[in-house]
Amino acid sequence: MAPLGPFGAAPSLAVAVSGGPHSLAVALLARDWAEARGGRVLALVADHGLRPESGAEADDVMGLLAGAGIAAACLRLRLPSGARVQERARMARLAVLTEAAARHGCPWLLFGHHRGDQSETLAFRALRGSGAAGLAAMAAMRVAPDCLILRPLLGFAPARLEAVAAAAGISPVRDPSNDNPRFARIRLRQALADPGGEGDGVQALAEAASAFAHRRARQEAALLDRLAAAAEIHPEAYAWVDSRALGSDALGVAALARLIALIGGAAWPAPIEATAALLARGGGSLAGAWVRPGAGGRLLLVRDPGMVAPAQTLTPRFLWDGRFSVTGPARPGWHCAALGAAAATLRHQTKTPLAALSALPALWDEEGKLAVLPGLFYAATAEASAWRLVFAPRGGGLPPG
Repeated sequence: MAPLGPFGAAPSLAVAVSGGPHSLAVALLARDWAEARGGRVLALVADHGLRPESGAEADDVMGLLAGAGIAAACLRLRLPSGARVQERARMARLAVLTEAAARHGCPWLLFGHHRGDQSETLAFRALRGSGAAGLAAMAAMRVAPDCLILRPLLGFAPARLEAVAAAAGISPVRDPSNDNPRFARIRLRQALADPGGEGDGVQALAEAASAFAHRRARQEAALLDRLAAAAEIHPEAYAWVDSRALGSDALGVAALARLIALIGGAAWPAPIEATAALLARGGGSLAGAWVRPGAGGRLLLVRDPGMVAPAQTLTPRFLWDGRFSVTGPARPGWHCAALGAAAATLRHQTKTPLAALSALPALWDEEGKLAVLPGLFYAATAEASAWRLVFAPRGGGLPPG
């Protein structure tokens, strides 16, 4: 854990537990580590609901955790079956796990991914034609909107983790879909034929992933240094960029691609070739962002006004427009929508450019009146002041994961 810190006194850790031996092992190890430091661990069990027996299996996992003295919460998902079910399940699971970790006051969420998982990920991505960044496979630490995702056991063979669960006298709950050759990743796992993860092939793949990861880390550090020198990012979801400090070399283009994703709310950086063409033109629209030339060789990045999300009924917690975390109490009849034309009447209250101001989310009450506007810290009523609207873009944001 030490390389992933610092953690401070009495750390609160959440652990994703499927009931398999590897996630149970990380829960047991995290329990001992946190308790030795006066902290606590909360296990999070996600029931996908994709099989009739999954609910009972989740209950069994909760029982195992209770027997081990580990506090736990069960998160019930109800995912529809259909195409890309494993991919959709992973995305939904990650979303509910990170949200639950934050809700329970745990800034760190641990997963039990191991050397075998890392090897499979590299091989799977190589077969799909991933570039060097993708071949770095899973990161030991990744920033999510609600918490830090940690994978402290990536360097360990799965056989060692299974031994941890066995030593604790725990019989894991195994998901039969993990042996279903209908899924490409499972076929790859079977082809590697090393379930213990101690053979030369798995070890070589894991070392290759580690080498790619070190390369990616150096590139990301250089990218962030370039952005720090060139970009001025505002919490109202716009940015000014000094084009001379940014440069037009490969690093400058990559930095701009990342920043475009941040402002546009995209899950991934903008395409490099399209970003280079936009930079050469001096502006344009790309990946949900609008890049406009400004005075003194600067570029202004705002949300593309034609791509702002539509109005959304309020729920206690949601991500609006891929860029803003909205949290607060239930308010029947209220909705979240862009400020739009109303921005013109508020322009004198802020230095925020009008184009950025109009794309900010605002809360509107049941009568259609403006209740809350982020950035200006405006709330018309005490009832409205209970809501928080924070710029928290998804996967394309900074720092990178």
